[in-house]
Amino acid sequence: MNLYPRENYLKKIRGFYHEEDIIKVITGVRRCGKSSLMVTIADEIMQSGVPKENVIYIDLDSRPNKGITMADQLESLILKKGTAPGRKYLFVDEIQNVTDFEKVINGFRNEGDWSIFVTGSNSYLLSGELVTKLTGRYIEFEIFPLSFEEYEGMKRFYGKEINRNPMLELNAYITEGGFPRALFFDTPADKRRYVSGVIDEIFEKDIRKRVKIRTRETFETVMRFVINNFGATTSLRNIVDELGRAGSAVTLHTVSKYVKALVDAKILYECPRFDLKSKKSLNGEKKYYLSDLGFFFTQNTDNRINYGPVLDNIVFVYARSHDYSVSVGRIGKLECDFILRDTNLSYSYVQVAYTIASSRETEDREYRSLENIKDNYPKYVMTTDWLLQNRNGIENVNLIEFISAGKRF
Repeated sequence: MNLYPRENYLKKIRGFYHEEDIIKVITGVRRCGKSSLMVTIADEIMQSGVPKENVIYIDLDSRPNKGITMADQLESLILKKGTAPGRKYLFVDEIQNVTDFEKVINGFRNEGDWSIFVTGSNSYLLSGELVTKLTGRYIEFEIFPLSFEEYEGMKRFYGKEINRNPMLELNAYITEGGFPRALFFDTPADKRRYVSGVIDEIFEKDIRKRVKIRTRETFETVMRFVINNFGATTSLRNIVDELGRAGSAVTLHTVSKYVKALVDAKILYECPRFDLKSKKSLNGEKKYYLSDLGFFFTQNTDNRINYGPVLDNIVFVYARSHDYSVSVGRIGKLECDFILRDTNLSYSYVQVAYTIASSRETEDREYRSLENIKDNYPKYVMTTDWLLQNRNGIENVNLIEFISAGKRF
């Protein structure tokens, strides 16, 4: 089967295909499409004229390679496969399964004639020795589940029906989530079972192996609470207090450890808060967003959509997937949903709302915080409205149209 080309990521990586001194590290939550992206890269390299025998692909999650857990085993396998003369292209999937893998990868990098690509499903991949030994010698490319733009693009690619009503299509994306494999299941129940299986796989492979979980029930209580409150301003102390009031006594240390595990496994992403007047980060309180909304709807049987946090989450992931750093802005007592900074260190400001057409009061509320920001960087109010209301240099854009077109802020 032909693989859907995720051009948003491929175009970032193509310039490094043939670089031997830089290891290409592809990270992202499990099942977000890292392996398929690597296969696409390998195919593009072979299509450019590189012989097939010079492209070596090792999937450490596959059954034949399950027993490869030590550095010397991985080195032997690479040497066995990499006998062709000339530059070789090495792809290793889920490399964190091998203890001390960084020594092997760094050794081949030092030899030259090896362009190396690796994937990993959690933040442990870029911790400890890998960072200290490879500083300046690797580039991380973070992959997310399908954005709404890619969700529609992948449907077109595989000939699947797209709803002519953009709002109904957005609702389908929200409740189904963006895991690529889920697109091929026909019923919502099957899609949810699949995402539920992803959560179980993450727990077994990326959390339990590295974090001491005293009881899974307590871990799942913390996980459900944070997932159910995504997009809300909170602190670890608030989580402890709320769980205590609900009858679940959990210590601050335990909550901190479990939330960090969810962030390291890339189920959650932290979004810090930033004070625009003092130009300082605000300690303690932050927001957590989901790498995929499927995690929320798998945990809940209620299909009703709370568009406030859901649309925020869509914009957050979209911005991150386009290489923006993202924070929440505070301007006195007002809040700006997102401050975005691109790779050129230019800023933009974004307010997200389901609609501002319901009343003048709603419109004023969404514009007020942006009108209080006294600089000339772009400012946006993103809504699902099709009749748009620009005001005071602030651009009102339709969120569905903006993301579907892959636009930049």
